[in-house]
Amino acid sequence: MNTTANTNSTHENTSGGTSAAAANTAAQTLTDINGLRTSGIFPQGKEPSIRTLREWTKCRRIPFHRLGHFVYFDIAEVATHIRVKLLVPARG
Repeated sequence: MNTTANTNSTHENTSGGTSAAAANTAAQTLTDINGLRTSGIFPQGKEPSIRTLREWTKCRRIPFHRLGHFVYFDIAEVATHIRVKLLVPARG
């Protein structure tokens, strides 16, 4: 009987561990506004200010995720969105 109880508890631990690992991986892809600035998706020395990023978030110009009152960004999602939809026409 003890072996059955041990295998069940071991099975519960591994299933809980995999779901925790998946949730942890999803949480690692999100970053705050400072992490977005320093992530490397903007040219070196030409990163937008925090105020600009907050304004873009308010106007919904860049994708974001709100968890409670916290705002997080997926770097890959923002980079793709900027390259596809936020094109600024050249002066000329």
